[in-house]
Amino acid sequence: MIISTRGRYALRLMAGLVGEERSVPLRELAGKEEVPFKYAEAIVNTLVKAGFVESARGKSGGYRLTRDPRDYSLAEVLRVTENSLAATDCTGGKDADCPRAATCPTLPVWRALDETVNDFLSKYTLLDLLPHS
Repeated sequence: MIISTRGRYALRLMAGLVGEERSVPLRELAGKEEVPFKYAEAIVNTLVKAGFVESARGKSGGYRLTRDPRDYSLAEVLRVTENSLAATDCTGGKDADCPRAATCPTLPVWRALDETVNDFLSKYTLLDLLPHS
């Protein structure tokens, strides 16, 4: 499993909203997090549809988190932006109903890897992405 640029950028954009009391304009947020603006637009649209961020229009418009930063696990954000955190197609992709599943010697390994990755990423929240002083 490789986390794509889209997933990494989504985490950075959401981390950039932590602690903001106001709606942050996308151009400002994308600049601060060094995410290309057009790419940021597409990612934020996905995050809005998932209910992770909300948008406000107008002069003081922009984006803000809909929940406390502690309530977002990295796993859930990545599942929305990556579509799956599965290591292989046979454990989480469109071919998850593999006809060889009953006899495949590697399937238990891939399932264990998926569980490990999901457990690991579920332990971390947006707040964990911020520097602690």
